[in-house]
Amino acid sequence: MQHRSPLPPEPTPNLAVTLGRLRLPNPIMVASGTFGYGREMVDYVSVGRLGGVVPKTITPLPRQGNQPWRTVETAAGLLNSIGLDNDGIDSFLIKLLPWLVASGAPVIVSIAGANAGDFIDLARRLDGVVGIAAIELNVSCPNVSHGVDLGTDAGLCRDVVAGVREATSLPILAKLTPNVTSIVTIAKAASEGGADAVTLVNTCQGMAVDWRRRRPMLGNVIGGLSGPAIKPIALRCVHQVRQAVGIPIVGVGGIMTIDDCMEFFVTGASAVQVGTANFAEPIVSTRLLDALPAALGELGAGSMTDVIGTLALPSRGTSEPPPKGDRSDAV
Repeated sequence: MQHRSPLPPEPTPNLAVTLGRLRLPNPIMVASGTFGYGREMVDYVSVGRLGGVVPKTITPLPRQGNQPWRTVETAAGLLNSIGLDNDGIDSFLIKLLPWLVASGAPVIVSIAGANAGDFIDLARRLDGVVGIAAIELNVSCPNVSHGVDLGTDAGLCRDVVAGVREATSLPILAKLTPNVTSIVTIAKAASEGGADAVTLVNTCQGMAVDWRRRRPMLGNVIGGLSGPAIKPIALRCVHQVRQAVGIPIVGVGGIMTIDDCMEFFVTGASAVQVGTANFAEPIVSTRLLDALPAALGELGAGSMTDVIGTLALPSRGTSEPPPKGDRSDAV
């Protein structure tokens, strides 16, 4: 009886990605404010497997955050108005960073301030600290006073990124808000200021109302909407910036499945951050990472670079069958 030789195993795709000068082992990260400081999730997630961890945003001094309610569930997402509740940079460096570094995942520290000077001072404090892979500038938080000012004015955005660029040798990611007329204009300003990449997007402004009590449900009245409801907005922003700006993109917004991840990759994101889904399914980030090689295999891709930004746009004047579910007659 003749025995057939077993087929050789399929080659493992290369999951590594680069964001300017920042190299990540894989493109699955967790978003700031949704993963705590990592220690809270250690019973659920092998943190060291992740492409990167972006811990909760830190500020120069401790902040208590906004009054309750701070979160409200919506039909397709979550409204939050936390208000950057954190213990400040000193506590972060002493109590929290050592554990994050020991986890083995690249650590991208999210920072925020009331003005450009705060960002610059924070960046200077973080420069040269062992274990920090990069800095993410949260110039787009809608839940604090003046939180989006630096991310909605192109000149201010360029200035704060440029100031941070002079203060640190670390790679810089600028996290931008979708609450602008032109995301491309702001992304270009961040690039001109020296950002290595842009993170698209932070939450969309929204609110919830208790009509029986005739009161807003959030203590801060307006909060940031995240989750599946904003994925189409985030994809649109990634697409527009990919077409017009030359630096890498990190996609964020409504990512819950491997299909969501792949949509961001082919649209132009080099990496993704998983946010709201962490609250519903703490193991979601590693589940997506486990599913990624097979998804790449479906496209015949041997690496992430084979799929990033490969979206085939329709040619003007051509007529192709609409995708399933399309209503071309809808207004």
